[in-house]
Amino acid sequence: MSENRGFVGSTESDILSSRLSLGFSCVAHSFSHLFAPIFYVVALTLEEELGLSHGDVVALIVAGNVLFGLAAPAAGWLGDRWSSTGMIGLFFVGTGAGMVLTGFAASPLQIALMLAVTGLFASIYHPVGIAWLVRHAVNRGKVLGINGFFGGLGPALATLLAGLLVDFFNWRAAFIIPGAVLLATGGVFYALIARRLIVETKTDRRPDPPASRQDRVRAFLVLMVTMLCTGLIYQATQAGLPKVFSLRMTELAGDGVLGISVLVAGVYFCAGGLQLLAGILADRYPLKIVYMLSFALQLPFLFLAASLSGTALAAVVLIMVSMNVGSLPAENSLVAKYTPSQWRGLVFGLKFIIVFGVSSLGVMMEGAIYDLTGGFFWLFMVLTAIAAVGVGAGLLLPSERPRSAAAE
Repeated sequence: MSENRGFVGSTESDILSSRLSLGFSCVAHSFSHLFAPIFYVVALTLEEELGLSHGDVVALIVAGNVLFGLAAPAAGWLGDRWSSTGMIGLFFVGTGAGMVLTGFAASPLQIALMLAVTGLFASIYHPVGIAWLVRHAVNRGKVLGINGFFGGLGPALATLLAGLLVDFFNWRAAFIIPGAVLLATGGVFYALIARRLIVETKTDRRPDPPASRQDRVRAFLVLMVTMLCTGLIYQATQAGLPKVFSLRMTELAGDGVLGISVLVAGVYFCAGGLQLLAGILADRYPLKIVYMLSFALQLPFLFLAASLSGTALAAVVLIMVSMNVGSLPAENSLVAKYTPSQWRGLVFGLKFIIVFGVSSLGVMMEGAIYDLTGGFFWLFMVLTAIAAVGVGAGLLLPSERPRSAAAE
């Protein structure tokens, strides 16, 4: 693809602003996924330190996860009506401050409250940042795939970093140091805005032909179901993987938190990389087909994960998580396709009420099933059924003609 494709009539400053916006959107996507994976690794040490069960410890993040979703529409509305760049700056500073404060918390209640503050500010990214990204994108699927890779990189880095900081320092450092990095990034971002190297834009570089009202309503209703399925599977597996690996992969993980965190980080890093391919496929083939396949391919691997252990479990989990997060470029493209640009931030916000708010029930489900059964067999059985619902719902999406490959 030529360097300036999609920027016809733009000045060099417009092109620089667009590239910086895309870059910061990707970095912010990684940062938005730090606090929850860090907590799930830290939870392995908090169980003993706080004298709580696994289910009670993971429940401390539920308010943060709920706010991560529930506050998203308000953030998206402000991004639409006020400023995307202003909201992204607030994301960096507020999320960073929340993580630092979590690291200084002195009781379970304070940990829960500071995680809630972190979740509130972290909620800004997805509705604002993805709408911001879509406006700048020419090949949407590819750009969303790259952005999704950075989103997958967040949990990978978070779990690895948390393992290192917990083993070499303590659980508090696992929150304070990444939080300080977010605060510094926010300072750089605001400096670029002040110098007008990053400027606001409200128009799409590649507008879609308008969809019919009937198709918009139909797509919205179906996507509410499929996004709930995706979110429940994502939330439950993200909360459960450190514990699953600690129980079933001792020969690979070894002793301590670091080995477990390396394994979990590897899963999310590889899964994030798959989004690059998934994004290219979303540009080349009907979004409905790409989206439905991501659900269908999860079914056998969720089922197998229920009873496997060791290296076989690692391979199955890698494919299972990759298929789950690999659905996101097609899913976000579908949301953008059926949403008028002036309402996109708000609609992405409504999406993340489902994906990160309502789907936080997946965290509680994971903890409750483990405390009740002492294992993870039935959790994976339930998640298999949820993926089957996603396949069935996806069949009801509006059909579309195959699209030609994007020009390179």
